[in-house]
Amino acid sequence: MDPTTQAFLAAILGAVVGGGAVLAWHISDRQQHTLPPSGTPAVPPGVATVLSVLRSSAVLVDENDVVLKASAPAYALGLVRGSEMVDDQLADIVRKVRRDGQIRETELVMSRGSGLPSRNVTARVAPLGARLVLALVEDRTRERRVEAIRRDFVANVSHELKTPVGAIRLLSEAVQEASDDPEAVERFAGRMLTESDRLTRLVQQIIELSRLQGDDPLEEPRPLAVDEVMATAIDTSAIDAGAKHITVVASGETGLEVLGNPEQVMVAVGNLVANAVAYSSPESSVLVSARGHAGSVDISVTDQGIGIPAAEIDRIFERFYRVDPARHRSTGGTGLGLSIVKHVAATHGGEVRVWSVEGQGSTFTLTLPRHEQEARG
Repeated sequence: MDPTTQAFLAAILGAVVGGGAVLAWHISDRQQHTLPPSGTPAVPPGVATVLSVLRSSAVLVDENDVVLKASAPAYALGLVRGSEMVDDQLADIVRKVRRDGQIRETELVMSRGSGLPSRNVTARVAPLGARLVLALVEDRTRERRVEAIRRDFVANVSHELKTPVGAIRLLSEAVQEASDDPEAVERFAGRMLTESDRLTRLVQQIIELSRLQGDDPLEEPRPLAVDEVMATAIDTSAIDAGAKHITVVASGETGLEVLGNPEQVMVAVGNLVANAVAYSSPESSVLVSARGHAGSVDISVTDQGIGIPAAEIDRIFERFYRVDPARHRSTGGTGLGLSIVKHVAATHGGEVRVWSVEGQGSTFTLTLPRHEQEARG
């Protein structure tokens, strides 16, 4: 083949290769700019960015109920698994919104399965364009729990206040009718004094509990001598203990200091000692002891009282809960003492524990942070 022919064939081959390369580039460019296959809607510009930074749970769903995009909280809340919505209630609302285009806002109770408590959520679902639906979900479980506790608290307070107030009214009427009987007047007046004292304690404990309700950490904790706390608590219950011939003894390490709010710690330890005296048998003993650790101090109160059934131990720190409702009137209990102790422990970054055997007695241990300067000494 002569050189001229070779050059001509090379030129033709180069043109074919170059044309193929240009055609391939155009095809590739067109594929990059075409819509997704099967008519799947694309996520609108900017939506993906917004969803990625949302703190609330957000789910973007296409016309086939396929999740196109979801925020991280949506996965954490368990709304989405893979590309599917897990909760049938939410999926049903999404379909209704897609059908009629109306924005819907509702509250749902979402089951979590495996024995876990349900979640209370609010869902706001709205159409986004022609075929997409956006669901925004907020977890309201804690808020609903707090509301329920508040409702129960108000109901219980109302019930507890009615009892002494009603008793005082009836006793007042009895005093009026027995005005010519000095002995009856004295007897009714004594009962009125008892009920008024109980009413005073209840109001004081309600006020104290309301202060501690948030379990917020203390802003300015101060060093507090444990010996002084124990002595004050024992002295406060001395009259009640003497009436039942109960011996209250202090023991354990001395010279310990805790870091906290003096008033709150005094109230907490005082409540533990008062409970021990109230629920102990006559002529028994109550032991109040202290023990220091590297960063904490245990203040324990041990009694020889009625004890707590194993099934009841998890509930004794609930507000107004009483192990023996039949006895609380005679003991003057309000059902708030242990709840206050629990909140004091929480605000101080400590804890309260209980050991008990029914019919033998109980030991309550309040653990509080130890004063660092004292601990190093």
